[in-house]
Amino acid sequence: MNAWFSLPALALGAWIGCAPAALAADPKAQIRGEMDADLRDKLVRAVGESSAPPANRFEARRRAREAVGSAEALLRSEGYYQPVLEDVVEGETQPQAIVQVTPGRRFLLTSPAVDWLAPEPSREAMAASVSEIGLTPGEPGRAVDVIAAEGRIIASLTRQGYADARTEPRRVVVDHAAFTVAPTYRVAAGPLVRLDGVLLDTRGPTNAEWVAGLAPWSEGDRYEPEDVAELERRLLETGVYDGVGVALAPAERATADGLRPIIVTLTDRPRRITEAGATFSTAQGSGVDVIQTRYNRLGRADTLRLELRLADIDSRLGADLSLPHWGRPGRTLRLSTAAVNEDTDAYRRIALVLAADLRQRIGKTSWFSYGLGLDAGHYTQTRFDPLTQAPVVFDRNLAVLTGRTSAYWDQSDDPLDPRSGWRLSASAQPTAVTGDDNALFLKAETQGTVYYPFGEGGRTVLAGRLRLGSIIGAGELSVPSDRLFYSGGGGSVRGYEYQGVAPRLPDNTPRGGTSLFETSFEVRRDVGRNFQAVAFVDAGSVGFSETPDFSNLRYGAGFGVRYKLPFGPIRADVAFPLDRRPGDADFQVYISIGQAF
Repeated sequence: MNAWFSLPALALGAWIGCAPAALAADPKAQIRGEMDADLRDKLVRAVGESSAPPANRFEARRRAREAVGSAEALLRSEGYYQPVLEDVVEGETQPQAIVQVTPGRRFLLTSPAVDWLAPEPSREAMAASVSEIGLTPGEPGRAVDVIAAEGRIIASLTRQGYADARTEPRRVVVDHAAFTVAPTYRVAAGPLVRLDGVLLDTRGPTNAEWVAGLAPWSEGDRYEPEDVAELERRLLETGVYDGVGVALAPAERATADGLRPIIVTLTDRPRRITEAGATFSTAQGSGVDVIQTRYNRLGRADTLRLELRLADIDSRLGADLSLPHWGRPGRTLRLSTAAVNEDTDAYRRIALVLAADLRQRIGKTSWFSYGLGLDAGHYTQTRFDPLTQAPVVFDRNLAVLTGRTSAYWDQSDDPLDPRSGWRLSASAQPTAVTGDDNALFLKAETQGTVYYPFGEGGRTVLAGRLRLGSIIGAGELSVPSDRLFYSGGGGSVRGYEYQGVAPRLPDNTPRGGTSLFETSFEVRRDVGRNFQAVAFVDAGSVGFSETPDFSNLRYGAGFGVRYKLPFGPIRADVAFPLDRRPGDADFQVYISIGQAF
């Protein structure tokens, strides 16, 4: 015997069967009968739970009958089309609702068929769509699988340029004699869509021609959803818009040649934002920041950032202009200038800083950049005469021209809370120094991090970090003090204050070096839903040759806690120096957003 039917009710049954159980204590009805454990669990979830047992036999009977309906829908959605179900009530004073289930034989899939409605797609598109149906004859005839296969057909057609592809009501034949389920899909692909340009459908400062230049297609190209998504990504990554909408224009808005534009809608952020903040650290002192950010002043998603910072270590007055998609999509031009006053334990610098960089995005999160920087200012640092041990002050007026190249590869799963994958960064800065001293050198640096989850559900993460640096071509005193390597603090070797790992001069002043080695190892363990406990060991050294020096390694260890918020974790670490020297604190506390690395 054959029967015709559609599957919406069965889809509902499948959804009910997969829904998580509520937190109530008692099932509405008990499930009895011979069946496998997985099917029994699905039936229990489909029947649901109640906050209280039935008050009388009438209530129990009502619950049993409702449970029979839910169980039947679930069984049919799982491919059991000949079940035997009986509602039963047992007990007088404490009645129980029971569903006696005999699932019967499970129906199996036959080869699915596709009826193509006019206009038919190309033979290649037909073959590609059919290959993605994903239903294997002989597998259980589950409703959710039949419905999902239909979605895969439409998704395949859409990827191949048939943006208007749709389905007519499918036909599914359930053969009760052969115990089979035979689905037939009725698909209207519609015409192949080819694209025109971009229509900016909002009023605002953004230049429409600039937006059109970001489109990763040319006029007449076949519609591809990934190209449309890429345009949306390019607009979103500018950070200038509160909302970005990118969608194919309806067929009635096609051009005379049959081409269809992509419609872009933009919601602008406020044109100007002013922020103020204050920081305090026992290691790095206090500071006050005032930042004003101006958006889209040039009509091309530009960002101008004006900053005033008054701090114990690094005070500055500067401006930074960012021009995204400069000359080509994914490339950002950044121009910056600042007047800087750095006053650290190791040196003092008063300088005017200029820089221009081009950064090219690779994929979604990786990039490389190149540019030039020019620093001109007064540098002061103290050294000691090796014979008399008398302090010698180096006061120099220097101009420093730097070639700036760097790259960053990110294969981790999250920017602020990575749990698997790896990251690698590298930079090389050829530098020329002139003024009261002359020098040519290359500063190179690389850092890699790796993340490995293990245990039940990946609740424990092992994280490691390695950082290496070298200055080639000049000695310690020839290199401007701010270009030397220093180590210590929350982002390097915890347990030591800022610049606290480097060797020290007789007056306890940190001494910068020409080589650097740092490594860290963390064990991160999820505790409950929102917390994470962390234990870590860090090590680092600063040397005075071109290769890292391991003879003066300093070690720090500690523990911390992370509180996970939707945008990322809040980090709090307590670290202790394991080989404490005179002048080192007993411990250091670090609080910030995101993991340490």
